[in-house]
Amino acid sequence: MSSRSLFWFRRDLRLADNPALLDALAAGEDCLVLFVMDLEIAERSGPYRRAYLARSLAALDESLGGKLAVVNGRAHEVIPDLIKEYGITSLHAAKSFAPYGITDEVELEKKLEKLGMRIEFTGSGYAVAPGRVRKPDGTNYRVYTPFYRSWLTHGWREPVAAPKKMNLVSPQSTHRALPDCESAQWSSPIGESLQSAGEAAATKRFASYIKNGLDQYDQTRNTPGVSGTSRLSPHLRWGEIHPRTILSTLNQTSAHDVFRKEIAWREFYADVLHHYPHTDKGYYAPQYEAMRYDDPGQKFTAWQEGKTGYPIVDAAMRQLKAEGWMHNRCRMIVASFLVKDLHIEWQHGASHFMDYLIDNDVASNAHGWQWTAGCGTDASPYYRVFNPVEQGKRFDEDGIYIRKYVPELAHLAGAEIHEPWSVLDGYINGYPERIVDHAAERLESLARLEEIKVSKE
Repeated sequence: MSSRSLFWFRRDLRLADNPALLDALAAGEDCLVLFVMDLEIAERSGPYRRAYLARSLAALDESLGGKLAVVNGRAHEVIPDLIKEYGITSLHAAKSFAPYGITDEVELEKKLEKLGMRIEFTGSGYAVAPGRVRKPDGTNYRVYTPFYRSWLTHGWREPVAAPKKMNLVSPQSTHRALPDCESAQWSSPIGESLQSAGEAAATKRFASYIKNGLDQYDQTRNTPGVSGTSRLSPHLRWGEIHPRTILSTLNQTSAHDVFRKEIAWREFYADVLHHYPHTDKGYYAPQYEAMRYDDPGQKFTAWQEGKTGYPIVDAAMRQLKAEGWMHNRCRMIVASFLVKDLHIEWQHGASHFMDYLIDNDVASNAHGWQWTAGCGTDASPYYRVFNPVEQGKRFDEDGIYIRKYVPELAHLAGAEIHEPWSVLDGYINGYPERIVDHAAERLESLARLEEIKVSKE
């Protein structure tokens, strides 16, 4: 009796280091490779991430010889029909740990049970799957540093090579609904400013970073005006490269160690969301729900548009719109400004990020925001308030980053660019005045903290 497998691509849009794909290829005489396009999710993803996905799928399809099946719908609705139509005898995928992905799996397994089938899950998008790193007493970690130590001790498997041979099923034309990268729905609103997508682009970027930046990562990672970070986050988010592949190249030098710790932060936040799934939108520290916040209004709009009057904040928000990405140091600065200076709840900022970030990851986005807002994990108390002027002076001393994204201030030199209000011609090019006074809003933020008498662990 002939056998035919189906491999369900999810957030693993690559061939290299994809154990679940290898299992699928080994399980059948031939294999149908599938991506399920949930148009409802795609619509919510915003135009930047849609365009990136379209390009990534095009690259994947090319690497598969034009045999990627793309079908619109929900996985639990689409896959059972494909099983019948193509005579599938085994189904394979990597496990998801995002809330929506888990829901898809549960619903699909119910349908498969009626067909007398099951799905074989192999691996995940993490070096160590969420839920595996635990304290000696079996409970989960709630603080990063001990999690990191245990994560290192747990370790991970070595990367596996891409398949040498793939006997793939040619899908019917009706099952080739690849998004049109040139169409209004799937094209990039920022043209070629959108970062290159696909496994080959990820591999090329990582190789270039190993050669030109990784050894200085600990020195340059907080300076947004230089290319000090890898910008691998979109590739990790879509699984165009696996963290194991990155980790396997790292040595024990300081720069590589700091880089390794950043990968561990991504895995820590995934672990936290796994144990506390409500924290994608809800508070990790529930006492902060009682905090007095302001309704979003004109100040929120000014923050979104990069018109707050604080140069480093505005540069970062404009970078987000210009590229669909923002430097990590700047993500913390703008998050602190929204929550502590404008007194707007973190969920509004996280939602705005989701609209634009091509690397948006539910766990990292939600918990990155909560960490800066002071209501999340680890030792970032609410009373830690970023000073946007001092942050700019410290991490963009010469104003290189600000000049790139805020041309109204390009005429200012050195430290002047961080405080245009203190310079005679600071506003000659139409840069907006400050919408709030940071010193006053810092005190207001601390007063609101006092109102709820919070004592964080």
